[in-house]
Amino acid sequence: MAKAKLSREQQTYVVQALACFDSPTVVAAALRKEFSVTLTPQSIEAYDPTKKAGRNLADRWKNIFEETRKTFLEDTASIAISHRAVRLRALQRMADKAETQGNMVLASSLLKQAAEEVGGSYTNRRELTGKDGKDLPVPVSPVTIFQLPDNGRG
Repeated sequence: MAKAKLSREQQTYVVQALACFDSPTVVAAALRKEFSVTLTPQSIEAYDPTKKAGRNLADRWKNIFEETRKTFLEDTASIAISHRAVRLRALQRMADKAETQGNMVLASSLLKQAAEEVGGSYTNRRELTGKDGKDLPVPVSPVTIFQLPDNGRG
């Protein structure tokens, strides 16, 4: 297969897709669909400066790659599924549909997944401990003792 000559627009598309962690195979399929251009995944790897094939990529493309990747990693807020509320709403819709269709096994599984989501099973929670796994020392603050009035009860 002869290597297709990509326009600047197509090259930018490839670099940005790779920077957003699309695989070369996915990018090749997208190029074929969007631009009717056929490239092998190996040819596409040459546009990824993090791969050996892309080590000689022009600075222009490296800069676009780095800027796109930085923006992509910082901008998870714009990805709906990154929000717990969106995931829970989707799980709710799926559970309702599964229950309506009589698929109680799937409905139960979705309910469990929602409970885990709310319960924090998917968080990066860390517990801190003191030396040798013991509890951390709790600072003791001075306590003022108040004398209650003796209401004649002894």
